[in-house]
Amino acid sequence: MARIHPNAVVHPGAQLADDVEIGPFSVVGEHVSIAAGSRVGPHCVIDGHTTIGRNNVFHGSAQIGCAPQDKKYQGEPTRLVMGDGNSVYHFVTISTGTSQDEGLTSLGDDNWIMAYVHIAHDCRIGSHTILANNATLAGHVHLGDWVFLGGFTTIHQFCKIGTHAMTAFTAAVTQDVPPYVTAAGNRAAPAGINSEGLRRRGYTAEQITEIKRAYKLLYRQGLSLEEACAEIVARASARPELQAFVDFFPTATRGLIR
Repeated sequence: MARIHPNAVVHPGAQLADDVEIGPFSVVGEHVSIAAGSRVGPHCVIDGHTTIGRNNVFHGSAQIGCAPQDKKYQGEPTRLVMGDGNSVYHFVTISTGTSQDEGLTSLGDDNWIMAYVHIAHDCRIGSHTILANNATLAGHVHLGDWVFLGGFTTIHQFCKIGTHAMTAFTAAVTQDVPPYVTAAGNRAAPAGINSEGLRRRGYTAEQITEIKRAYKLLYRQGLSLEEACAEIVARASARPELQAFVDFFPTATRGLIR
């Protein structure tokens, strides 16, 4: 049997693995499924049509699977799906999806979601991301794998942040951020590449140099966006690390930060 504190409220319809822990004064709703090894701390609410994978940890007062903050939402059974090994800290809020999108908010594996982060409806979060305190994602935002968001980052709805990209403290992102790029300021502008993050993940000096060359094509050589993208695509056949740019460019819908 799951280890449920006597002061917790768990709906009998909830599906909990045998070793799941539910802390005092937490509430788990009818349509929630939590897999093995996960722990829910005190004063959390996990509700909605929410599926949570293995070995996730929810610290105190997190609100997971809450209704979208969208006036068009009329109680449809939209979903939240989380993978494995995520750490969710105090007062984080994560909404389910809406029928205006695919009805799904999703997070991958091994994400580190720090205090007071808000992930709105229909967001798609990859794996191995770090969202620092008070980062705020509006609806329909997509984050690639290994993204780092600095504290108090705000991201406009429908923006996409490419793999290995990062934002500086208080960045206000209103357009798409390509892979590897650091965005800083209000409104956010390109400020180099995430070199230190790439080194920590095993990228070689040669690979990082090639990514810097791609960055200069985008931002430092006076090329139009179309010219820069075409040059990066041409170089990617010989430089696999540039494939992330090639995959990202067709998905950008709000225009790249420039």
